[in-house]
Amino acid sequence: QHTANTLNMIVDTEVLHNALWLVLVGILWGCTNPLMKRGSKGVADVRRDSAISQFFAEFAYLLSRPSYVVPLLINLSGSVLFYITLGKADISLVVPITNSLTFLFTTMMSRILGEQYPNSRTYLGMAFVLLGVSICVQSKLE
Repeated sequence: QHTANTLNMIVDTEVLHNALWLVLVGILWGCTNPLMKRGSKGVADVRRDSAISQFFAEFAYLLSRPSYVVPLLINLSGSVLFYITLGKADISLVVPITNSLTFLFTTMMSRILGEQYPNSRTYLGMAFVLLGVSICVQSKLE
């Protein structure tokens, strides 16, 4: 009995540990999405004659803007963390936690930046997302 309880505590701790890393991924991805959008302003004004030169001109434009590159690097660090956690965490937790929380943090950061003003239904949806993620994590602890 004691060994089983200890094993359950270790598994519960691991599930919570992985869930916290996935929450961090959601924060990194969600908070940087609106910042990258803001940093990419003006890329639509870049014009070249061919599709390939257009691609490289837009690429160079974006890389020349720290307001785009810094959030991109932070976002990519979230991708590295996601990849590392993916190898350890239950896939049925990985996708719902990261995708739903990315949406949540994107909405909140957009609001902070003054881009969107969510209505009451958006906030209700965000509450349901949090409830759903909590239920998913809790189900893995039982």
